[in-house]
Amino acid sequence: MTEQRNALVVDDHPTNRLLASALLKKLGWMVMEAESGSAALTLAAKHPFRLVLLDISMPGLSGEDTCARLRAAEANPPLHIVAYTAHAFPEDRERLLAEGFDDVLVKPISRQRLEELTANL
Repeated sequence: MTEQRNALVVDDHPTNRLLASALLKKLGWMVMEAESGSAALTLAAKHPFRLVLLDISMPGLSGEDTCARLRAAEANPPLHIVAYTAHAFPEDRERLLAEGFDDVLVKPISRQRLEELTANL
């Protein structure tokens, strides 16, 4: 693979960021981390990410608001934005997809599920 696979993990809990980042790195991704939606927007303006794992429940800018702002500023190639959440009900998934997320990854994540999600990126 010649193209760099850059990912951004956004979560206000350091342990969640660490786990997701470690799993992505094992899958060959270059990973940056942000502890908030506003920090994620700053990083996304400076770096060409292909994948964003975005926590939904964060203080300040929510995951939904961050997703909307990332979509509004989106460049080529398009971002693949994944809701990274503990909200696992089917209606939550439907709502998140309708709000602009490409997929939903339920915490705690597994390497297998993350690999499935990122296989074609």
